[in-house]
Amino acid sequence: MTSEKIHDSILIIDFGSQVTQLIARRVREIGVYCEIAPFQSASEAFQRLKPKGVIFSGGPASVPDEGSPRAPQEVFSTGLPVLGICYGQQTMAHQLGGKVESGHAAEFGRADVEIITPSALFEGIWEEGGRYPVWMSHGDRVTQLPAGFSVKATSENAPYAVASDEERRFYSTMFHPEVVHTPDGAKLLRNFVVTICGCVPDWSMAAYRAETIAKIKAQVGKGRVICGLSGGVDSAVAAVLIHEAIGDQLTCVFVDHGLMRMNEAEEVVRLFRDSYNIPLVHVEAEALFLSELAKCGADPEAKRKTIGRLFIEVFDAEAKKLGGADFLAQGTLYPDVIESVSFSGGPSVTIKSHHNVGGLPERMKMKLVEPLRELFKDEVRVLGRELGLPEAFVGRHPFPGPGLAIRCPGEITREKLDILRKADAIYLDEIRKAGLYDVIWQAFAVLLPVRTVGVMGDYRTYDHVLALRAVTSVDGMTADFYPYDMAFLGRTATRIINEVKGINRVVYDVTSKPPGTIEWE
Repeated sequence: MTSEKIHDSILIIDFGSQVTQLIARRVREIGVYCEIAPFQSASEAFQRLKPKGVIFSGGPASVPDEGSPRAPQEVFSTGLPVLGICYGQQTMAHQLGGKVESGHAAEFGRADVEIITPSALFEGIWEEGGRYPVWMSHGDRVTQLPAGFSVKATSENAPYAVASDEERRFYSTMFHPEVVHTPDGAKLLRNFVVTICGCVPDWSMAAYRAETIAKIKAQVGKGRVICGLSGGVDSAVAAVLIHEAIGDQLTCVFVDHGLMRMNEAEEVVRLFRDSYNIPLVHVEAEALFLSELAKCGADPEAKRKTIGRLFIEVFDAEAKKLGGADFLAQGTLYPDVIESVSFSGGPSVTIKSHHNVGGLPERMKMKLVEPLRELFKDEVRVLGRELGLPEAFVGRHPFPGPGLAIRCPGEITREKLDILRKADAIYLDEIRKAGLYDVIWQAFAVLLPVRTVGVMGDYRTYDHVLALRAVTSVDGMTADFYPYDMAFLGRTATRIINEVKGINRVVYDVTSKPPGTIEWE
């Protein structure tokens, strides 16, 4: 999407950091439009966007290595403000004549920076002589600043934790201001974007809605679109947004793959047929999905890829029944993309594949429409409210496209899915009764491929173990487990064991993200 100079803008050059999109998120929260461009195509984006400032992201490469990423040199010669973060600081220093040292400078996690001299970057936020917490994640460091730069703050392992050339408005930080673990990071970014760059904060979700609708119209033209509904918030918001743009050119296809939560399929059909009058094709494909998943065994990647392949095949078949479609719409979000492939072509590392990421087979003539691809989950909820979706639907916990298949490690069977469905419904019911549903970002049950011995009455049992998962998060990129009291866990476990045949033991997952992912597969 292009801003077409409707708003002031910031260009973010991506060097492959897993949290580059958090920079964009912070800039948007300020109310300023921004775009991310990989370093390989940053020059073109710089010329097209005509931004009022540029931010360099972090990245996994090492600046001294031959062939490591660089920013377009013209960024430094236009007089625009530049902010380099972590790797961005290092490549800025290197490209302007400084030096960077590899290794022996590791600093990961919380650190304190001490302010040596004032800077426009932290005016009104940090004072000279003060010490402030930040979040570090680097293995290299700058050892010699370029001409015109001076040190503004130091930390234990970063002698140039903040360095700047105030005259040329070049700023750099070794820490990451975009992550929530740097408490004042959002304020620092606001200083850069609004005070230093002079951007007017007039971009909002209402603006995103209007501009995305215009983009969809331009992309689709008179073409026909089919949108895959998964039952979650993302695909629902995407569908309503696209329908607002092109009306009856859109047909929604809901693939009931037998991997939904209890009563969820009925709720989806009712919402779209009754509330929005959007053309909906309900495809009952449980038998197809379960038969194909049975061939995957316990391999989680095989399950995800099989589900993705079947989704595409079903959409292709439905498109042909409809007389053909030109586009396939999906509710893909940025966390899906960043864990599967680099968001914009940069060198970020793949964490796991996602069923709806990676494009379409060449044999299909449909092109993708993904209006939410640059948004985080909470931003999608804001957009859903902007579009008028019911709060009960917008506020639902995230649910993955592969459904219960990735909450059932091991082989998939209808019996195991039915057990999991019943247990998950009880768990969510207890969460709602305790008034915790809106406090928790995501909660679900996982049926483990483990059986344990138990005793119920006078009888020995040998049944499944169920894991409960609940996390708090803002955007799905990081998450902490929810600290239930033991009375809640005991009550919930008792209900599940008493009411769901096939489970005799319940455990609670206390892993944060990282090191774990939110879902188990």
